[in-house]
Amino acid sequence: MGMVITGGHLIDPAHKVNAVTDLYLDKKGFVVGVGAPPEGFKATRTLDASGKIVCPGLVDLRCRPREPGLEYKATIESEARAAVSAGITTLCCPPDTDPVIDTPAMAQLIQQRAWRFGMAFIHPLGALTRGLKGKHLADMEALDEAGCVGFTNALEPITDTLVMRRALEYAASFDLTVFLHPSDPWLTGDGCAHEGEVSTRLGLPGIPEAAETVVLARDLALIEQTGVRAHFCQLSSARAMTMVMEAQARGLRVSTDVTAHHLHLTEHDIGFFNTQCHVVPPLRSHRDLEALRQAVKEGVVAAICSDHQPHESDAKLAPFSASEPGISGLETLLPLTLKLVDNRLLSLPEAISLLTAQPAAIIGVDSGHLGIGATADVCLFDPDAHWTLTEDKLASRGHNTPFLGWEFHGRVTHTLVGGKLVFELVQT
Repeated sequence: MGMVITGGHLIDPAHKVNAVTDLYLDKKGFVVGVGAPPEGFKATRTLDASGKIVCPGLVDLRCRPREPGLEYKATIESEARAAVSAGITTLCCPPDTDPVIDTPAMAQLIQQRAWRFGMAFIHPLGALTRGLKGKHLADMEALDEAGCVGFTNALEPITDTLVMRRALEYAASFDLTVFLHPSDPWLTGDGCAHEGEVSTRLGLPGIPEAAETVVLARDLALIEQTGVRAHFCQLSSARAMTMVMEAQARGLRVSTDVTAHHLHLTEHDIGFFNTQCHVVPPLRSHRDLEALRQAVKEGVVAAICSDHQPHESDAKLAPFSASEPGISGLETLLPLTLKLVDNRLLSLPEAISLLTAQPAAIIGVDSGHLGIGATADVCLFDPDAHWTLTEDKLASRGHNTPFLGWEFHGRVTHTLVGGKLVFELVQT
């Protein structure tokens, strides 16, 4: 006994499926048939997907559910619920929680909390250094055995180059993936906006492009020295993308992602101190935005992520430089990516691959595809649905987004996790 999803346009980039066909799921929550059922299959439920896109559940490489430590902003339960409402079934949580994810117990706590709610699954990223202090290496082998899918110091810089080298050597010896956020703390200083005409006009302290590229150059040199597999997170500048492209051409095992908002917003969207546009790294120039889009088109970028950071309303009410950076991005991840399809930058299968198979490959988990035997994590969305983002449509506890009032097309109607229907859009 199981479920059949009928009449939908199935797009599964990992298996090069792009056709109107049926999908068959067994009672244990696995895919058992594509196009035709296995012998003896009987369905207890049929889900009509006519006119809808059926694809693997989305994989988001960076989401901060705020638990543990900042539960007044959001919780694992609230943000997992928001994730499935956006078609996202797999999330990565950076280690900058409180306490830090630098012990197996903390890694297991995050996973167990996610299992308890039975919605989106959360994979923790372990700390590169103890307490993210940048001084002593964390026990990466133990964290790997506890379920961490990669290692990072999050937004805390490792300024000691020798410590960074030792961390990359440790990771390389166990073939672990490191996630790097290149940012020079001295060049960044107290900056809060891209160093350019807008920051100058508004009198805001600027963050130059070099704050990103200086550390990126150091890290690329160490990656070449150690042979580690590395993933650069949320690169924001044209020069940084060129450097990664050159490293990939030399055969270095490096990949990168961009955040959805950096593909649609620039420094000019700050307007007159719009704190919803205060993000790290900052929104950069139109030239940088075009370079990021071109890198996505050419395959230099392997994933688009939300960098979801929910905040309470007070966090964005301070003056721009004193406000807390970050966007509540889960529920705009898919629609912002679909806008790239509208702009003819990507085909629909290419866009879905950037949200499913490719990010899943980066963290090395068996998700992001719907092949026979795969866990039935499935997203259904209506590609023709037009809707406007308003606060009442946000399931996340954080309503801090610069995209309120934007009109989108493509809306998630159903999400299944392990074959279980965990979200169904209620039409009003």
